[in-house]
Amino acid sequence: MKTREITADEKLIAYCGLYCGACRAFLKGSCPGCSENNRASWCKIRSCCINNSYANCSACQIDNYKTCTKLNNFISRIFALVFKSNRSACLEMIKEKGASAFSKYMAENKIISLK
Repeated sequence: MKTREITADEKLIAYCGLYCGACRAFLKGSCPGCSENNRASWCKIRSCCINNSYANCSACQIDNYKTCTKLNNFISRIFALVFKSNRSACLEMIKEKGASAFSKYMAENKIISLK
């Protein structure tokens, strides 16, 4: 299977703010990305965004992402520690600069998350 190229695409921003377009699983073709991954029904963040018609958590009315129990739960904190990711920083960048600028920055830097 041919490896995909990293490109800037707003549709590849995960509901939680990570950038699927630079993810190894996505690039290898073993994952379709968060929005297309119907097997990820277990993800409470994904369910919340879909139920509220949000492209991602940056559209939420919660002022401080750290107070969201779906985004900031025990498993999420472990995930952030292991993968050195900062989804709140990603969401803040999306909110401040827009999804297009965020996806462009992430693709240019070949990163899944801001640190």
